[in-house]
Formats: sequence, structure tokens, C-alpha cells
Amino acid sequence: MSLITNLLVSFLIWSTYLSYAKCDVPCAARDVGIEGRSIVCVCNATYCDTISREIPERGKYVVYTSTFAGDRFKKSYGDIETNVNAREDDNDDDVDEDENGNYEGGEDGEIEQPVSILNRGAIRLYANRRFQVIEGFGGSVTDAASINWRKLSDGAQINFINTYFGKDGIEYNLIRVPIGGSDFSEYPYTYNEGPWQDGNLSNYSIVSEDIFFKLPMIKRALRAATSEIKITASTWSPPVWMKTNERITGYGQLKPEFYQAYADYHLLFLEEYSKAEVPIWAITTTNEPINGVAGAPFVRFNSLGWFPSQLARWVYNNLGPTIRQSRFNATKILAIDDQRYMLPVYIYGMEQEEPKAFDYIDGFAIHYYGNFAPASILTAIQNNYPDKILLSTEACEGPMPWDNEKVEIGSWQRANNYVTSILQDLNNYVVGWIDWNLCLSPTGGPNWADNFVDAPILVYEDSDEFIKQPMYYGMGHFSKFIPRGSRRIRSAQRSLLRVDNLAVITPQGTVVVVLQNKRERAIDLRIQIDWRRLISITLEPQSIKTIEIGV
Repeated sequence: MSLITNLLVSFLIWSTYLSYAKCDVPCAARDVGIEGRSIVCVCNATYCDTISREIPERGKYVVYTSTFAGDRFKKSYGDIETNVNAREDDNDDDVDEDENGNYEGGEDGEIEQPVSILNRGAIRLYANRRFQVIEGFGGSVTDAASINWRKLSDGAQINFINTYFGKDGIEYNLIRVPIGGSDFSEYPYTYNEGPWQDGNLSNYSIVSEDIFFKLPMIKRALRAATSEIKITASTWSPPVWMKTNERITGYGQLKPEFYQAYADYHLLFLEEYSKAEVPIWAITTTNEPINGVAGAPFVRFNSLGWFPSQLARWVYNNLGPTIRQSRFNATKILAIDDQRYMLPVYIYGMEQEEPKAFDYIDGFAIHYYGNFAPASILTAIQNNYPDKILLSTEACEGPMPWDNEKVEIGSWQRANNYVTSILQDLNNYVVGWIDWNLCLSPTGGPNWADNFVDAPILVYEDSDEFIKQPMYYGMGHFSKFIPRGSRRIRSAQRSLLRVDNLAVITPQGTVVVVLQNKRERAIDLRIQIDWRRLISITLEPQSIKTIEIGV
């Protein structure tokens, strides 16, 4: 064989290899065998599906689609259309929209005709109307998540971390970690449990759950991540000797004589994790403070109750000064860390007791459960506190007493619930969204209080595999394509048929639109980029779609 022939064959082989290497690895789909459920994607030590983000050129767009029917990040491509007969109409002050660009009714020349109501929608983007900067998306490294992860072989552990944090995964860049134990531990514990009433915290140290489980998982994530991972830490309960009821759960608040000790408890955690080379970006003022007050009869796991007046005094007199006067003075303090409907109650009570406490507070942390109150509450808070951030710090499906199944393998409805919440939150000034456990067992644990729930990934130790549920892909439609530094832009409904959506402009200058169709029928959608350029697409029944546009 001649030299030229050899070179040609080698070129063809390498071209084929490189072409293959750039292709996304498809989902290894498994039918869960339950009517009304979608597929799950199976990963193990040697195989896991991947997704690459392709930055479109100007005038083009890339579409990623996941559906109840089984598509997972299915890619398609298109060119932006130009309407040469369009009239220029770029008024950003339409009286028929609220401040976030949501259609409120009234006359508008771009509204679709009544014949189109059932299956046609229209959205108008305004890239020059910009709102909050996005921090990112992620999940929580609990004892349960890290214990399950450790049960996998080395190869499967690597694929797990990469599928969440890596370049070919969904590129999480936020993590939440408990300070001590939570209900998603194998037993209830805290730091410095003895000596009793040791206000000096002379026996403070992290424990084996940190050393052998949480920290190794976090460090793997830090190495795999494509951008800085910002870590938020929260305490569920301090040592029981600090509490009025001297129990890990139930009706109990912090004894006033240990207010400073509890502030030091957080500072020492920052020290311990810093020694382990894991920096903490933010701390919260205690997980779900309502649990140790009004929730005490119903909550059977680690808790500490705060009345708003108590919380304000502790932040102002103890936690705020302790953190700000330390070498960790850049660590953010996020207040409340409870349900959406509890935020106004706590904020009002804290304002009445000690308004100066807010000088130490960088933002408010929000949970997902029981969000009976409208998301517009968050916009009202942002308007009152424009210098504070809003961060959603915990979410999961299956936690309520009326949830017949704690784990619903392959549930598309639960993915829909996640996507709906993220859309609502980010369209009301939330800067980031953190899921609860990164993974759990097939029964939703371990959990010492039997408070089992669902997770985007379930680990099957016996077969050395993990499955990615629809919730994982719902999260990925945001985290993969909305990098840190993106800014939400105005997105206005221009049809009587509403299509849930979020639009951002990325640091690369592209526009990303996330769309949700919860209907059983397809929707024909027009996305008006400006007065002349547009995109026409179809939203499949029961689908989530991300479009990145080269504007």
C-alpha cells in the first residue's frame, strides 16, 4: 500500500473517530412497565448518555427536546426567519403587560386570532429589557446522596459525577450541604454533642460522614465542574443541649445563653471545610425554622424553631457580626430558608424586631414545598429589597402525607412540577435553583426518620447502575444551557394560548428560551425575536424544550 493510500486511510479513520467522538451518547432507555410513566435512562461503569451544548452562529438556532414519549435532549437545528413585510413595533412599555412581560389582556395587534386559540401560541422577546443575573442550578450532597454514590463502582461513580457536573453532563454549578446531620442521614447527629452545655465548643469537629462521604463527593464534583461550584450550607439542628426541649426534633428553640455558641457553630464549620479545601459560598440561618414552632406536631426530623423576632436578634447580635468579623466575611448569609408562603411572615416579623439585622443579610433562601402562595410574592420581596438575592435551596417530590408513592419511577408529572416551579421562580427574580438529594436508593432513602422522597437519580447497588429519571432532564434543560452570568430578559405572551417560558441572554450573547408544554396536544409556537425576525416551532405533547438562538 502506498504512502498516500496509508495517509488517506488514516485520515478517514481519524475523521470517523472524531465525528463519532463529537456525537452525543444516546439514552439507554428502560421502560419502567407502569402505565402513565415515561422511560428512564440507565447508566453504569461503562455507559452513560451525554449531551453537548452547541453555540449557534448568528441567524441560526439549536433546539433540545425531551418528551413524555421518550426523547431526551433530542437535537434539531434551524435558521431564523425574516418577515420582510413586518412593521417596526418595539415599544417596551406595552400597557397590556405586567413588569415581567406577562400578557394581562387588552388589545394588541400581534395577538393570534380566535381560530388559533387551541393550538397556536406566540411569544415576543425583548433582549434590551434585562432583570436578575443567574447564579446557576444544582443539587444537594446529603449523607444519603453520598452514601448511595459510594455504593457504586469507581467507574460508575465517575459517570455519576460527570453526568451532573461534567462538560458532557448537565453542568451543575451549585451545591447545598447540611451542617451536620439531616433527616437524610442514617442516624440523627450534630457536631460537638458533648461535653454538655459546652458553650465554648471545645469538642467541635466534623465527623466520618463528612470525611468519608460528603467531602469526597463534593471534591469529585469540584474537579469535574466546568465552572466554579458555589456551595451553600445549612444547619438542621444544633447540639440538643443548645435547645429548649433538649431533643433533636419537636417544639424547641435556641436557649438565649447559647446564641453566640450557635453563631460560632457556623463559623467553625466554615473553618473545618476550608481545611478540607472546600470553600463555602453561603450559609443559611437554619433549615425551615417553622418546623420547631408551628410544624412541631408533624415534623419528626432534625429541626430548630425560630420565631421571627428571635431570628432577627440572633442575626443582628451574633451570627452577622461573627461572620463579618472573621476571615470568612465574604460568605453570604441567606435568611429564613423556608417555604415561599413563610417568607413575608418572617421578613415582616424580623423588620419589626430589628431592622438592622438586614444589614447582615445578603438574601433569602426559599423552599419548594406547599407553594400555595403565588410566585409574585418573590417579586414583591425583590422590590422591597433590591440589594438582596433570592435563591431556591431545596426541592423534591414525594414529601407530602398525601403522596401515595414516595418514589414514582419514570414520573413525567414530577418533571413537569420541577420545570413549572423553576419557571415561576426565575420569572420572579430568583437567581438559582437547588434540588434536594443528588441521588437516593430505589425506596427514597436512607432516611433515619422514614421521611422518604423521590430524586432525579436512583442508585441500584446490586446491579452497579443508576437511573436518570425525567426530573433529571427537567433540571438539565436549565442548568446545561443557562450558564452563570446569564440575565433574564423580558418575554411577553402574544397569544391567548399561554406557553410557560423563560428567556435569558447568555454571556456568549446568545438567547436561550426554555419552554414547557404540559398539554396532551402539540402547540405551534412563534417566537418573535425582534420586530422582523422570528422562529416557528412545534412543541410536542408533554414536552420540555430549550432553544438557543444566535441573535
